[in-house]
Amino acid sequence: MKALITGLGGFVASHLVDYLLANTDWDIFGTMRWNDPLDNLAGVADRINRRDRIRIIHADLTDAWSMSNAVRQSLPDYVFHLAAQSYPKTSFTSPVETLNVNVTGTLNLLEAIKNEKPDAGVHICSSSEVYGRVDAKHIPISENCPFHPASPYAISKVGTDLLGQHYAQAYGLHVQVTRMGTHTGPRRGDVFMESTFAKQIALAEARKIEPVIRHGNLDSTRTVADVRDAVRAYHTLLTSNPISGGVYNIAGNHVCKVGNVLSDLMSLSRVNLVTKYDESRVRPIDADNQVFDTTKFRSHTGWSPEIKYEQTLFDLLEYWRARVKTSVILQR
Repeated sequence: MKALITGLGGFVASHLVDYLLANTDWDIFGTMRWNDPLDNLAGVADRINRRDRIRIIHADLTDAWSMSNAVRQSLPDYVFHLAAQSYPKTSFTSPVETLNVNVTGTLNLLEAIKNEKPDAGVHICSSSEVYGRVDAKHIPISENCPFHPASPYAISKVGTDLLGQHYAQAYGLHVQVTRMGTHTGPRRGDVFMESTFAKQIALAEARKIEPVIRHGNLDSTRTVADVRDAVRAYHTLLTSNPISGGVYNIAGNHVCKVGNVLSDLMSLSRVNLVTKYDESRVRPIDADNQVFDTTKFRSHTGWSPEIKYEQTLFDLLEYWRARVKTSVILQR
């Protein structure tokens, strides 16, 4: 069996690589742009160099030819589409790039699959951000909740989501779509709230910044999962009685406000800390009430989260402590 993962060097994709190497005998192909950072793949670098079940294909979602070439080279049995411009706040200052990468890029990939490997099982990674600002009457959020995207990123993921469904319905591709809630852990990008909190704590512990943790909106509600549970869910999605055109919410068990995540991380700190509101960290509009009904996916696959919220936060903070010791880290 062969798998093609888009955005191989990304946070989620790198954990998916770890999972597939440990739990399958599949060969793994991954797309990366030629100048993408390789930090997240450090643990499998030797295997990549030896071409031991992992091969990198240089490609760009916005280049239709390169996506066709990637599918043609790999001829995958399974495709995990994880590459994206994935930062909601960044999308407010780069909306054109966000829409081009996420919508046109997904279209290019699906066209390539349709033309080169139409029997592949395909996972299109949408986002819980498509629901955006949700009326209380729709809580917990089911897959039938109306879309109310609260950022250009979320708008682009609506397009990604609908394209996945369209290619299943119109062309018979074996596409399934996931809307994953907040998922975090080691390697999480520092533009996301919980990871920037952990990074600042690690920097403060190392006396590289003042012991002041800067934050934006703390009142939005999130449902937190571990990335390692997320990639297990994605593998299960494509291998456990897959249903073409299926759309699923996936999320963890721990519901809390962003402020709770901050206080929980601060409780793990080795130094005394204070907090400071930073308006530059606030989105113009925020997805405010991310609480999900995941009955559909759990009933269909039997998946459930295994890693506790407390372990996820500890592992995230330990990741940043290690990074601060070995790398040049700028506060962001």
